[in-house]
Amino acid sequence: MIQTIRKAWGIPELRKKIMFTLLILVIYRIGSAIPVPYVDTEALRYYLGNMGTTILGLYNVMSGGALAQATVFAMGIQPYINSSIIIQLLTVAIPALERMQREGGEEGKRKLQSITRYSTVAIAFLQALGYYFIMKRQLNILTDNGIWAALVIIVSFVAGSSFLMWLGEQCNEFGVGNGISMILFAGIISRVPSMISTLYSAILASTMHWAWVILILVGVLLLVVLIVFVNDAERRIPVQYAKRQVGRKMYGGQSSSLPMKVNMSGVLPIIFAQSIATIPATIGAFLPAPEKGTFWAGVLNAIDNKSIFYLVIYFILIIGFSYFYATIQFNPVEISNNLKRNGGFIPGFRPGRPTSDFIARVLSKITLFGAIYLGIVAILPLIADKFTTVNLGIGGTSVIIVVGVALETVQALENQMVMRQYKGFLE
Repeated sequence: MIQTIRKAWGIPELRKKIMFTLLILVIYRIGSAIPVPYVDTEALRYYLGNMGTTILGLYNVMSGGALAQATVFAMGIQPYINSSIIIQLLTVAIPALERMQREGGEEGKRKLQSITRYSTVAIAFLQALGYYFIMKRQLNILTDNGIWAALVIIVSFVAGSSFLMWLGEQCNEFGVGNGISMILFAGIISRVPSMISTLYSAILASTMHWAWVILILVGVLLLVVLIVFVNDAERRIPVQYAKRQVGRKMYGGQSSSLPMKVNMSGVLPIIFAQSIATIPATIGAFLPAPEKGTFWAGVLNAIDNKSIFYLVIYFILIIGFSYFYATIQFNPVEISNNLKRNGGFIPGFRPGRPTSDFIARVLSKITLFGAIYLGIVAILPLIADKFTTVNLGIGGTSVIIVVGVALETVQALENQMVMRQYKGFLE
């Protein structure tokens, strides 16, 4: 990885792209440190520090801690991610959007992107409005409850989220890698110094032995190795193309393969599962605390993110969403029809229904393996928190995003270097 970045830095064209990407990330971190007016940030930081098991805690991690500081980029890139997921799901449910995606070409893609942008602004407005009322009515941490203060806070949040969306698109066009992923990466990495400081303070205060620190670091390294191994793992189904003659030329007859990634759905099942699993804890956080020994106190303990009940439900939700997202992304019937149209077939299976059934069986098996892998990665940090007195906030979602973005960026640099070599050869 380091060698790839060093080689890319030696190429002027790629060096400009790397510097542009770094500039985007610097702008993002500056905006994440500028608080909006009329908010008591110290009280907000203390409150969200105790809500790490809720949806607000998840959003705070994804925003790199900007949500707890009520900065201009407090909403982060989450509205754009939510909008992209919603539009992607709607393309399956609404035929007009599906036709736009498949048959519209570049014009259809531009229209879908425009719909996604408008949806991002709408979602950012709803989230900013909800966040404002939480700070005003639930927390009572606003220094001014007037209409002007409400307008400034909500508009600042919406404008910050929209500006981040624009920065991500600029990074896609003029930078390296996926701009949205890079912003997420920067937000999560920015929390590493505070994690190290927490570990160091725990060792000095004798609340954690240094052996536990070494064990945590080894565990994180093993988790990274597992993610790297599964990230590029795929099942390749052999495909044979029949020979056909067009005029005097013979086409086909070659062998190929149909790649199916083990972790086809990426980190989305964990995000979906965590969002749903934390809803009861989020509701409970806004209600008065029940007395110890009562029924509702037992319910709150059961839905805590360190309880066995929560871990089991969380694991089941990850498996369910993995299958759900895999079926949306990969349609065995469509793949079978495309192979049949192009004269391709899987050896040992007739074109049509037998081929689609075989692909569906393979998809089900590798999805199960990928879902179990995602469940293990998501649950291991939670299990580790049960045996430690210090909450580091290291989640499986964060580790997968960081490792995935790093691998994706290095691969993008390698691809651009290869394309540059071919371009120079053709010229």
